[in-house]
Amino acid sequence: MTESAFRVEIPQAELDELRRRLDSARWPNQLAGAEWSCGVELTRLRELTSYWHDEYDWRRFEDRLNQVPHYTTEIGGQRVHFLHHPNPGKPVLLLLHGWPGSGADFLNVIQKLAADFAFVVPTLPGFGLSGPTTTTGWNVERIAQACRTLMENLGYDRYGVHGYDWGARIGPAIAREAPDRLLGLHLDGYLAFPHDEELTEAEQERLSGLDRWESERSGYAAIQGSRPQTLAYALDDSPIGQLAWFLEWYDDYGHRVGAISNDLILDAVTLSWFTGTAGSSGRIYREAAANWGAEIKYCPAPTGLAVYPGDCTVRRLAEREFDVVHYQEFDRGGHFAALEVPDLVAGDLQAFFTNQRAS
Repeated sequence: MTESAFRVEIPQAELDELRRRLDSARWPNQLAGAEWSCGVELTRLRELTSYWHDEYDWRRFEDRLNQVPHYTTEIGGQRVHFLHHPNPGKPVLLLLHGWPGSGADFLNVIQKLAADFAFVVPTLPGFGLSGPTTTTGWNVERIAQACRTLMENLGYDRYGVHGYDWGARIGPAIAREAPDRLLGLHLDGYLAFPHDEELTEAEQERLSGLDRWESERSGYAAIQGSRPQTLAYALDDSPIGQLAWFLEWYDDYGHRVGAISNDLILDAVTLSWFTGTAGSSGRIYREAAANWGAEIKYCPAPTGLAVYPGDCTVRRLAEREFDVVHYQEFDRGGHFAALEVPDLVAGDLQAFFTNQRAS
């Protein structure tokens, strides 16, 4: 594999242009009393935009990202960026992010576990520093194959996999094709849909979030799953439009404003802005749409599930699809656990993979 060492070095002219665009924004009105009921609340967005313009320090994030060795390579005709923390003699973990993040989501997790593990952290094709996808077909299975190729090219014959969001779909696709090469599979917030099971009251409560998904939260996925190109014109041209689109999720549709710090939100949004990938990252919804509802093949790899507040994970349903040997519920955190509660993520990874290595 040909790989090139990489550094993030955004020219000052691009930072100045971003600030100019923030200065010249045109703001919509908001209905009195609407708050978050119609979308991102105007006051919250204006305050975060002011912070972005006046206080946010991109160079801080850039320097931190460059402290971890990272590289680019080409797999299947697509540029793939990845962080690589080698640690000879230690178990290797492949960490997979989701939308709208990047491999940088795991910086705090890596820091906490760097003494005990090696890490490979790719940025998914179409996201961040991997750049926009240049061909169609980058669905879950193809990305999983690219990840397997990356690990093989790096010389890792056996490794653990952790993923959240799209990573929690890509990780199982890796495991199903090569279960004997996996030390284990660990997932955050995995959703297994009920079929005809009679659910307990507790299971019904856990799955009640699906009602909220149908009524409030599925619109973004429907748009990205059907018309991602149309949306891309707005996202890639307007930093505030991009911030608003991502902020729905980071602020949990107004239910958990401040759960993720302004700096961490802006790290992700600014990286996406400078790489021109806000639009292309949404294509994964379009690419994966054909497989929604398809029968899921059982995954025999030993699997750990971490469940954070708001997750719809039901162990009994997940056991239809995985060999669940570890199941842990937490009372804090949320969908973006690596950003919100990296201590809990790191601790659960340590517990699960240490146990799998010993077994």
